[in-house]
Amino acid sequence: MKKTTSKARTLKDEDMRPEYDFTGAVRGRHYRPLNEGYTVQIKKSDGTTVIEHYTLAEGAILLQPDVREYFPDSESVNAALRSLIALMAELPAPRKRKPAAKKRSG
Repeated sequence: MKKTTSKARTLKDEDMRPEYDFTGAVRGRHYRPLNEGYTVQIKKSDGTTVIEHYTLAEGAILLQPDVREYFPDSESVNAALRSLIALMAELPAPRKRKPAAKKRSG
């Protein structure tokens, strides 16, 4: 019988079954950003396979997890952006700069 190492027992997740072995696993190996779309293969009981490709709907926007903590729904995102737009309208227009003259080397 194999002796389990202390590293394997340091997992705090009590729901992990002992038969799961992730020693050769690579985190994020199959990760691909959602905005690139994804393909789903559905294997039917008659032996056929249906392949469906999904992409985000036009105009859909993904929020990063840290931002999602503050904006739980579409209404809160839209309200925040509308207030930002109102503030931007109150700011003075930026002054145009003249291009810097090139220095001569020599």
